[in-house]
Amino acid sequence: MNDETINEMIIKCPACGIEGVAKSIMKELEIPHFGKVMETTIICPSCGFKHSDIIALEQNDPAKYVLEINKNTLSVRVVRSQSATIIIPEVGVKVEPGPKSEGYVTNVEGVLIRFEDAVKKALNLFEDNESQINGKKALAEIQELIKGNGTATLIILDPFGQSNIVSDSVEILEIPEEELHELKTGFSHIEDN
Repeated sequence: MNDETINEMIIKCPACGIEGVAKSIMKELEIPHFGKVMETTIICPSCGFKHSDIIALEQNDPAKYVLEINKNTLSVRVVRSQSATIIIPEVGVKVEPGPKSEGYVTNVEGVLIRFEDAVKKALNLFEDNESQINGKKALAEIQELIKGNGTATLIILDPFGQSNIVSDSVEILEIPEEELHELKTGFSHIEDN
């Protein structure tokens, strides 16, 4: 990975509000299998706040990445852009991008752990019987996949083609036009009337 620090400055911490303590660093990186990205990091030594994000600088054709999750694919590298939707249909879980979506680089197991954390939060938020039953079932299925038991399908839909699953086993498909228009991007837009 080549990297070049573009900008480094001391700013007001967005968490604790203390002026002139947080360090903001922006770097341009070239990530193999992904392309050029801008990595932004904010670190506050006063309160411990840390925030990182990766923003793709190149736009590619829309792409759908499909990989079977099993004990042999848990370590496969996954690059998720801030505009990508991730789905595990057999478990019934889906994460769509929103205004605060972040890009990240992890592996299949890391994606499963993110889903596990999200389902646990949902179980605390929604107390109705149906949500609890569905949430506990999804949580158990995700935990079994993390242990390497069973199989499921990991699907990443990226309207800007900036995500990737780095594996010879990945299937990369075009996203049909009608499906592409239904995808959320996480970016706000204003409609002209």
